[in-house]
Amino acid sequence: MMTTQTITYTYILRKAWPIILANAAVPLLGLVDTAIIGNVGTVADLGAIALGALIFSFVYWSFGFLRMGTTGFTAQAVGASDDEEVRAILGRSLLLGSTLGLALILLQWPIASVAFSLLSGGEQMESVAQQYFSIRIWGAPATLSNFALMGLLIGMGKSKLLLIVQLFMNGLNIALDGLFAGVFGWGVEGIALGTVLAEWSTLLFAGSLIYRALAKDHAAQVPFWPKARILNAAAMRKTLAANADIMIRTLLMIFSFSFFINQSAIYSGVVLAANHILMQLISFAAFFLDGYAFVVEALIGKAIGARNRLHFDVAVRRSTILAAFSALLLALLIWQFGEFAIALLTDLEPVRRATSDMLIFAALYVFVSFAAFQLDGIFIGASKTAQMRNAAVISVSIFMLAWWLLAAPYGVEGLWWAMIIYVAARAAALLMYFPALRESTVDATPLKG
Repeated sequence: MMTTQTITYTYILRKAWPIILANAAVPLLGLVDTAIIGNVGTVADLGAIALGALIFSFVYWSFGFLRMGTTGFTAQAVGASDDEEVRAILGRSLLLGSTLGLALILLQWPIASVAFSLLSGGEQMESVAQQYFSIRIWGAPATLSNFALMGLLIGMGKSKLLLIVQLFMNGLNIALDGLFAGVFGWGVEGIALGTVLAEWSTLLFAGSLIYRALAKDHAAQVPFWPKARILNAAAMRKTLAANADIMIRTLLMIFSFSFFINQSAIYSGVVLAANHILMQLISFAAFFLDGYAFVVEALIGKAIGARNRLHFDVAVRRSTILAAFSALLLALLIWQFGEFAIALLTDLEPVRRATSDMLIFAALYVFVSFAAFQLDGIFIGASKTAQMRNAAVISVSIFMLAWWLLAAPYGVEGLWWAMIIYVAARAAALLMYFPALRESTVDATPLKG
């Protein structure tokens, strides 16, 4: 049984570090793929990997709601000690993920047509990228189903199992890519095939781990899959509505970051390269802040499920203090030592100078961003997705207004200030809904799960 005494700073850190490591394992795969193709392939092959990965990053990020929606509903069911509902949530999420994955396979030709019409990489590069796309798309049902499984693990607070799953997937992917592309010489097609096999293998591996974890609390006389609950029309509508809200919110975030990069390119190629490097530093910091956000998702969901405001308050306060301290430390590291990272990422002197000049903006962005991460986690855990959608609309509108007011008179510095205002607006917009969210919990029995 979890009490306010067990939701300590140490407990939160213990839950967060496996998530941080799991997040950090993701870009490692991209680096390895680049290194393999960079040594055994051509320039066109390397560019094709970049184009193909960009397409799948955009497509799969758009379906990130499968992870977030599953987490909130799962945590609430755990908090309410409703084991049957946990299994029903898993069933609904897997059904939705596999259906959407199959739809992506069926729609692969129009998706590829639109994607490659928006990208420009030269005829040879696009030809190779299309080969990569045509193979990797067959992993879509597994990838989207894995989102659901990972959401369940986060909602249950099983962060160490999440780390094991991520290490298995990325480790197997790296091994298969090295075998197919490096040893067998299959190039880009080998990279795509290795990724597909790793995605399907991970689905089986993670599925078996989760089945064993859920089977411990499963009464033998009750079916493991509660079909009536899984196919319940009201529950399915609630799931679809929540996922639609999160998808809109995610697409608006994608638009904001894409707009920032596109505006950077308008200034000059040097500014674009510099801001791309700074975004890598921001992404690195996000691994840490996401760790606390994922933990608070599970804690808030359990508090909501148990209708316990005291546990809600403790989880919010302690996780936010840790996130704020970590964001300050990360911002100081970027500000004081960012030039060492810049030197590792580029040897182009104009890009180095431009990046160094704007380093303070990246540091400030990282520090301000912790509030948005934390509030995202709180609202995901509570499954208050309509508020997240509304906050996204408000914050993007403020971002565009800030850009319109600041970019012309202040140039790239104005663009950065607009971006910092945007991430602050994300937090402020959610904060408007926070009092009502807190009031929706009531002091009740001790939190379980």
